[in-house]
Amino acid sequence: MAALASSLIRQKREVREPGGSESGPELRLGRGLPARGVSPQLKGIVTKLFCRQGFYLQANPDGSIQGTPEDTSSFTHFNLIPVGLRVVTIQSAKLGHYMAMNAEGLLYSSPHFTAECRFKECVFENYYVLYASALYRQRRSGRAWYLGLDKEGQVMKGNRVKKTKAAAHFLPKLMEVAMYREPSLHSVPEASPSSPPAP
Repeated sequence: MAALASSLIRQKREVREPGGSESGPELRLGRGLPARGVSPQLKGIVTKLFCRQGFYLQANPDGSIQGTPEDTSSFTHFNLIPVGLRVVTIQSAKLGHYMAMNAEGLLYSSPHFTAECRFKECVFENYYVLYASALYRQRRSGRAWYLGLDKEGQVMKGNRVKKTKAAAHFLPKLMEVAMYREPSLHSVPEASPSSPPAP
C-alpha cells in the first residue's frame, strides 16, 4: 500500500477524452484552488497519512498540525498532488491549506502554495513513505529535513527527524484517485509562520 502513492502520483497526466477506453479507479475532480477555465491535468490521490508512531496526520481549523489516533476525522484527509518529479504538495482536503516547512524546519499550514509547500516523496526500504522538504536541508551535511511526528503525536522540527526512525515513516491510506489543476505558485512570505501549538 505504501508504494501506491508513488505509483499513482506522476507528473502532469492529462484527462482522457470522453469515450476513452482506459479502465481503472473512478476519478473525481479534486479540490485544487485552480484558475478558472483551466482543465485538471494532475493525477493525485485523496489519502490519510498514517505515521508509524501510531497517529494520523491532522490539519486543524486553527492552523495547527498534529497527529491523532482517531481515523474518523475529515481533518485527516489530504490531497497529494504531484508538482514535480517525485515531488508532491500535501493539501488539507477539508480546509484547502497546504502543509509547509519553513527555513527553521518548523511545519505550518499555508493558505497559499509556495516553494515551502513542496515535499520530495520517496519510499523507504520498509515500504513506508518519507516526505522531505524540497527547499531546505542541512547546509553542511546536506541531510534532508523530514516531515515527522513524535511519540505524543506532535510535529517535530524537520532538521531533527531522521529517515531511519518511525517518526518520519508514513503510510498513505488511499481513499480515492482524483484529478487536480496545477496550484498557482506564490512567493514565500518573508517571515513564514510556524504551526500554532496543538491544544
